[in-house]
Amino acid sequence: MFELRAPSRAEWLKAVMEDLDSFLVDHAACERKASALGMSFVVRYPDRHEMLDELIAFSREELEHFHVMYRVLRARGLSFANDYQDEYVGALRKLVRTGREERLLDMLIVAGVVEARGCERMGLVRDALPEGELREVYVQLTRAEARHHGLFFRLARLYFSDTAIQERSSYFLDAEAQILDLQPLHARLH
Repeated sequence: MFELRAPSRAEWLKAVMEDLDSFLVDHAACERKASALGMSFVVRYPDRHEMLDELIAFSREELEHFHVMYRVLRARGLSFANDYQDEYVGALRKLVRTGREERLLDMLIVAGVVEARGCERMGLVRDALPEGELREVYVQLTRAEARHHGLFFRLARLYFSDTAIQERSSYFLDAEAQILDLQPLHARLH
């Protein structure tokens, strides 16, 4: 496993707690996108049988999380917003190499890094919420995110050397810290 190079700023959590409804709408969208990401690996790499069952299970679990967030939104009288490009994820994806094998390694690592940041941030939100149903939702989701970021690094080890994984992980973790620092403070997961 690895450690993120920089923690989320306290100002980020303040922005989230001041506009929790916007954060929840964004979080629901992120769960849907994560489900689609898992399936995109399945479609792009159908010959990688060793990872397909786990990616399909991941996609299903993320879709279940989307359903959980949908119910949270409904209970609060909120609706989904129009989809938008996630600048944080987009900036990481711009760094992904283009060869088939290189792209697979980089995309697995990017997915792991994004899931790790999601885990860190959901944990911060969980800890800031008062006792109750919404806090319990974030207790469960934080646990799942912890499993998810490990999944992508475990899948990378099926196909790539520890040296290659370490080298690219270090590259993306350094880049992620810089990208995170440049992000405006929004009530968003990323």
